[in-house]
This record gives sequence, C-alpha cells and structure tokens, in this order.
Amino acid sequence: MKRIFRKIFYWENWSYDAIYAPLGVFWLYYAIRARAFWFFTPVNPTLIFAGFEGGSKNEVYEQLPAWSIPITLLIEPASEFDLVKQKMQEAGLQFPVVAKPDSGMQGVLFRVIYNEKALQQYHAHVGEKYILQTFVDFPDEFSVFHIRYPGNVKGKITGLITKDYLHVIGDGENTLGYLVALHPKAKSRIKKMETNFQSDWNKVLPAGEKFILDYAGNHVRGARFINLHHEIDQRLCDVFDKLSNETGQFYFGRYDLKCSSLEDLKSGKNIRILEFNGAGAATIQIFDCNMSYWQALKVIVKHWDDLYKIGRINYHKGVPYWSFFEGRRFLKNANKNFKRMKEVDAGLL
Repeated sequence: MKRIFRKIFYWENWSYDAIYAPLGVFWLYYAIRARAFWFFTPVNPTLIFAGFEGGSKNEVYEQLPAWSIPITLLIEPASEFDLVKQKMQEAGLQFPVVAKPDSGMQGVLFRVIYNEKALQQYHAHVGEKYILQTFVDFPDEFSVFHIRYPGNVKGKITGLITKDYLHVIGDGENTLGYLVALHPKAKSRIKKMETNFQSDWNKVLPAGEKFILDYAGNHVRGARFINLHHEIDQRLCDVFDKLSNETGQFYFGRYDLKCSSLEDLKSGKNIRILEFNGAGAATIQIFDCNMSYWQALKVIVKHWDDLYKIGRINYHKGVPYWSFFEGRRFLKNANKNFKRMKEVDAGLL
C-alpha cells in the first residue's frame, strides 16, 4: 500500500508522459502564435526535427568539436562482422565499448560491451545503424541544460545535475544476487541482471564496495538524478558558451557528459560528451530539488517559451517550420522503430 501511495503522489516517479500531460494547452498556445504545430523545428537548424526525437546521434557527433567526444564509429547492421573489427582496430577502439542505436533514446539497446562475442551478438540483433564508442571511465556523469539565442555569444545554463547509476553496495556478508533481489529498482530486472553478471552473481561483495548494475544515465534504467543547481556559476556558463559557439547552431538542449570532477567541468578540462539532446530534451533539472509538481510544470513551460522565441528568430532568418503532416509522418516512423527496438532490447542480453 505504501508503494502504491508513493507511486501516485510522488510525481518524480511518474513517467515523462504523465508529467507532461497537463501541458497540452501551452503547446497549442505556442503553436498558434507560431502558426506551426511543430513550432520548435527551426531551433537547432542543423539537426533533423531540431533534435526533438528520432534523430541521428551520429549527426550530432559530427557537429560537436572532436576534442569533446569519445572515439565514435557509425556501424551499418549489414556490415560483415570482420569489417566491424577492422574499423575498431583502425580507430584504436578497444574493449570495453559502448553500443547504442543511432536513433535510440531512453537507454533502449544501450550496452557496455566487454568482449568480441558480446559485440557480435549485438551486431547480429540490433537491426539498424548503431554507434560504437570508447567507454569513458571518468567517475562523474553530468547533464547540463544550455540555451543560447541566435546572434548572441553568451547563453544561459538552466539546469545542472549529476547522475548516480543503478548500483548496490556490498555488506561483506551477502552475494551480489541477494543484494540485487533486495534492490527496489534492480529486482524487477533480476533475470537479466543474473545473466549479465553471471560470473559475479554468487560472490560476496566486500563491505562498502559499489557495484554498478547499469551504466545508462537514464531515469528509466534506474539512475538517480542529483540536482546541482546551486553550483551553476559564470565559469560553468563560459565553458558551455564556448562549446555552443564552437558547435555553431546548437541553440537549445542538454549535454550529457562525463568528467573527472565538477571542478574540472567548470575549468573545461577532461570532458567527454556522451550525447546532445536537442529540442526534445527533458528538463531533468526539475528532479531531486524538493520542487512541487506545479513548480516543475512552470519550469517546463519556461523552456518551451525559449523554444518558441528561438524558433521565431531562426524562422525569420529563413529556417522553415516543418509542416504538420511532415512532422507527424516523421514521428510515426520514429515511434514504430522505437517500439521495434524495445522488443529487441527485451530479448537481447
């Protein structure tokens, strides 16, 4: 009963669809003002659908500065596996590697792959273009929401969080399997966990040892978001203003990245960008800050206001809005493919 009560009344546990549900009237307001249902599409002009949903990750990586991203390869699913190994060797990409669909989201089909056998299985089943990247072993993952208006050198950071991956802590007495069975989020995926960590499943974890169960920094995959809004300062803004200007036409979105420390992040050192989420980026800074649901909705609407205004500026510069039917067709295809990926993900170890 307590669990049901918490799920109903603790809004941070709701799905994104449930959180955003009351905001349809605001969407229509901005769509009417823009005279375009997809009023955000001119916001990031060099990204398909402004990076709202269903776009290409590789398209993003090609526009980010080379110094800011891990070694990245785009793999065709029809390629012979020997060619995949050859491309890895030529790029200097070694195990472990991160694999994820080029059009993926919500951590679906995200994998950390430790050997050739596991990669071969992934390659055989993923069914679409996918990304291979260096596994970045910096200790901290952050998300930074940055907004810059066209024509301005300076922008603003509206959100900063760090991510605590799904994990268990050893107690020196119980096995990994026992600890996973007790974990409120991990236990729902216990069969997959047992397969993934077969060699460690019956080992007793030393007291205090942190065992990462999932490296996807995603709410759906069990990661916890820790709000660091109080750490936003001019140094951090300068780092992302520089990055935004160097990238060129990324005006609105969230950078998900790894870094060696918060101090290094503010100094612009040891940064590796994992993803840039454009117009559809979730405002995950509303989590873990004792914000009421209504305050969270206000934050979301304020970001939509920026979306609308940036879109109008770029529209007047000649960047067109997508037509209603063009956008609907794109989303329909993206959702169909996402459903397929979820089915593959459920059956892939």
